[in-house]
Amino acid sequence: MSKGGWSEFNDPLKTIGSNTQNSVTPKGKRQVRLERTRSGKKGKLVTVIKGLELEQVEAKKILKNLKIACGTGGAVKGDFLELQGDQISKAQNFLLKEGFRPKQSGG
Repeated sequence: MSKGGWSEFNDPLKTIGSNTQNSVTPKGKRQVRLERTRSGKKGKLVTVIKGLELEQVEAKKILKNLKIACGTGGAVKGDFLELQGDQISKAQNFLLKEGFRPKQSGG
């Protein structure tokens, strides 16, 4: 008899590991929130976009196009995007066209 484990064509441990890695929620199912807050120097008004769940590179691409659509500046701050000024309606329209389902939170 040979030593070692015998395995058929499909190893169940390998298939379980690969399924958990591919569990990315689709854009339409993500809980994207838009809110106005005061931040930065002298409490300037900014629009914060949370819940996009994007990689850093993808977030920068979305932010670049979002800044062009809104005609304003912005930055990636951790897990969320920040746009200068009150850009709720413009950002919401842009994100709808991109396939997200954004909702306004706060006032």
